[in-house]
Amino acid sequence: MTSASINPLLNALEKSFSPSPLSQINDPLLQAHGIELWLKRDDLLHPIISGNKWRKLKYSLDNALKSGKDSLISMGGAHSNHLHALAYVGKTLNLNTHGIIRGEQPSTLTATLKDLQDWGMQLTYISRTEYRNLRHYHDPEDLPDSKPNEYWLPEGGASALALKGVAELVTEIDIPYDILSAPCGTGATLAGIINAAPKNTSVIGFAALKNAQFLNDNVRNLLPSSNINWQINQEYHFGGFAKTTPELMSFIKKFADSTGIILEPLYTGKMLFGLYDLINKNTFKPGLRIIAIHTGGLQGLRGFNE
Repeated sequence: MTSASINPLLNALEKSFSPSPLSQINDPLLQAHGIELWLKRDDLLHPIISGNKWRKLKYSLDNALKSGKDSLISMGGAHSNHLHALAYVGKTLNLNTHGIIRGEQPSTLTATLKDLQDWGMQLTYISRTEYRNLRHYHDPEDLPDSKPNEYWLPEGGASALALKGVAELVTEIDIPYDILSAPCGTGATLAGIINAAPKNTSVIGFAALKNAQFLNDNVRNLLPSSNINWQINQEYHFGGFAKTTPELMSFIKKFADSTGIILEPLYTGKMLFGLYDLINKNTFKPGLRIIAIHTGGLQGLRGFNE
């Protein structure tokens, strides 16, 4: 991994990470359409802090430590990959963490919530209306009534500093390509990719949730201007966030059987289904090389098992 100068504690943690390789996907469909598809395997970075969650957290955590903060506060759902990564980092670095959870406390904790609790994260459950209101707070000291030692991280870690970490993902790609593709939850990962993508490439995001036109504004707000051609496809949400269909689940199983690569159905599974469908519909010209980002989050599979 490529790292700028960061806090020694974070640097030591990052040294325990594995490389994020590129894997070419060999499939008769791709060959028939003359498309080369590669997967950037950010799911292999770390068994717990995998994928774009670490990329987005890295420089926010560095800023928090350099600012003398020792308590991290953020928000997420009962299966949140972001809070899962944050709680683990907090435990590892001996930082206090506080997770604000959408909805009522379940009678039985999800596997994710149990991990958060076991790793020492304080959990507060709030209504969905209160949760939506928290999305208005973007900067580290924005949260009302926060204390001087507390550092606020917006939903999914979607801050301007997240772009710097995601940019490192792009610089690690050492082969030429025409298109970069990533799933979208908040738009921060996509913005970071757009910001770092080489000229003459295109970037395609795939919305993981329904009625996600706001993601375009999220990306523009994080990235006011860009020379890169980018778009967010809204057609492969499968009914909404965390919604699935038998068709999607069948695709994910077949993909794992043929490649040995496990996908989750919230983000990466939907993106790859969308790419395959668009390729099958001759959306892309033959001869293109597409690199798709596996954003990790495999711990969330436990929620589907539950």
